[in-house]
Amino acid sequence: MNPARPPPAVLQTPGFAHYSVAWSPFHNSRIALASAANFGLVGNGRLHMVSLISGVGGSSAVKLDKQYETQDGIYDVAWSEIHENQLVTGSGDGTLKMWDVLLNDFPIRSWHEHSREVFSVDWSNIKKDTFASSSWDGNVKLWTPEMPRSVTTLHAHLSCVYQALFSPHQPDILATCSTDGTMKIFDLRSPAYATGPATNSFTHPLSAAVLTVPASGTELLTLDWNKYRPFVLATAGVDKMVKVWDCRMIQSANPSAQAIGGVCEVQLPGHEYAVRKVQWSPHRSDILATASYDMTCRIWSSNPSSGGSNLLQVHDPHTEFAAGCSWSLHDEGLIASCGWDGKLFVFRA
Repeated sequence: MNPARPPPAVLQTPGFAHYSVAWSPFHNSRIALASAANFGLVGNGRLHMVSLISGVGGSSAVKLDKQYETQDGIYDVAWSEIHENQLVTGSGDGTLKMWDVLLNDFPIRSWHEHSREVFSVDWSNIKKDTFASSSWDGNVKLWTPEMPRSVTTLHAHLSCVYQALFSPHQPDILATCSTDGTMKIFDLRSPAYATGPATNSFTHPLSAAVLTVPASGTELLTLDWNKYRPFVLATAGVDKMVKVWDCRMIQSANPSAQAIGGVCEVQLPGHEYAVRKVQWSPHRSDILATASYDMTCRIWSSNPSSGGSNLLQVHDPHTEFAAGCSWSLHDEGLIASCGWDGKLFVFRA
């Protein structure tokens, strides 16, 4: 980590609290922001398209390019992995919308199957025609952009599913986290998902996880897959603790088994309130970032040098809940944070 860091670039969007931020996988200068009026409790949403502009001496600025309005708050956003100008959002009214940044005003597609708020969306970086949504209705749904309805429904939990993420290593593996304090890993190839001629996953949701990890005694708000170590994940939530889990035992398990386990490798205390977002670095196997309701974004090492601290950096200019953080996929160490103060920061870790 470079101690001589330039000041962060900042953008404010008055009246709209940010819930999520995502860098484009195609362009290092493109950032998407998901936001909601009135802190997401009631009112409309807004998708902000933002550009990062490099300046002299390592400094940078961010500017708002365009915005899209929705009838309900937007809680998450994910860029397409196959089309550089498209992205998908999840809203409080249970809808998913696809947008094209070259077009104005309206989404190019919309889906409405979830009965409660859609709190996360994730686009598979391996099976690039597929994305996932998770909802407070307990379901995870898989979609392809050209299909008018979901292609698979997982009844993943009996309560809110805060996040569902595809494995970056295997296309048919998906992890979820929930109000019930568990992280679950689903294998879409497992015999539990075999369907006969009279059944389908739309009318008979699938629910058998290959591994359930009792990660917390309280709500689990976020998870992420390590990009270099298959079946190693990080979780965090209301208990303020960031945990790193080794779940490699499912690689040797019976595909139809429904195991309970997971080995907690590392615990990272330090946040003062719930941790809303965790994300592993796309460039380093031991570095991760978190955003918390304590108004900070923190950078951690899961494997510090002898005598070194796990906590590497505290980014604290937010004046309300820090809700999201996202590493640049192209520029190592560059990260964005967003929060309920309506501010986006782009800074270097």
